[in-house]
Amino acid sequence: MGERLTDKTAIVVGAGQTPGETIGNGRAMAILFAREGASVLCVDRILARAEETAAMITHEGGRASAFEADVTRADQAAAIVETGKARLGRVDILVNNVGIGGTQGGRDGPAQHADEVAFDKILEVNLKGMWLTTKAAIPVMREQGGGAIVNISSLASYSGGNQVAYEVSKAGVNRLTTSVAGANAKYHVRCNAVLPGLMDTPMAIEGIARASGRTTEETRAARNARVPMGQMGTAWDTAHAALFLASDDAKFITGMLLVVDGGMYVR
Repeated sequence: MGERLTDKTAIVVGAGQTPGETIGNGRAMAILFAREGASVLCVDRILARAEETAAMITHEGGRASAFEADVTRADQAAAIVETGKARLGRVDILVNNVGIGGTQGGRDGPAQHADEVAFDKILEVNLKGMWLTTKAAIPVMREQGGGAIVNISSLASYSGGNQVAYEVSKAGVNRLTTSVAGANAKYHVRCNAVLPGLMDTPMAIEGIARASGRTTEETRAARNARVPMGQMGTAWDTAHAALFLASDDAKFITGMLLVVDGGMYVR
């Protein structure tokens, strides 16, 4: 157990995960934050997945509870923060990790091929939902004298060309991040984002394998070959970047878009 978040409280939205062989970003962040001393509210649209993450934390001796919410509904986004404040006493950290791709919300693709269902749903979940939880958290953080918001964006916000809805949604997350940072710096409410590249997570590997008709092994090998450092990152790489931005180690950092991608962006 570490001490970087001792006596801190954290809400991790998207703390559950889709079934798979590896760990997802949300679960890894919730576990790592608890290991570093935070009390964690694990939020997910599917309660059982949030409860599983919370149970993993408490089994290690950490402090966590679960909450079910759909971030695309304003009342439920507000309830996340209200519940966090009620259970934890204050809200020091908010992690926005909810996101979907085209395989879960219609057909994404290049602008000429993506469908309207995918575009609307992906922006609703990936961008609007993140704004709603952030909107709910800011007044609480201002009133208590500060806080840290960490948004999970994507390298796709900078590059790509085959997933217009996903790419636009994540570019919006980047601008949401810098907008919130600029408007709230004087209140000591920081807002930063992590931009993962290709990661070995269940949502990525299992989802792409199903959509492409390839095995998970074939999918994993193809993605590893695209990374300059030789292999994909893991959810723990995302989690450690988020931990830094959420902790007091980054107390003078706001509006940062931190790329975690094994060298893909610079290439």
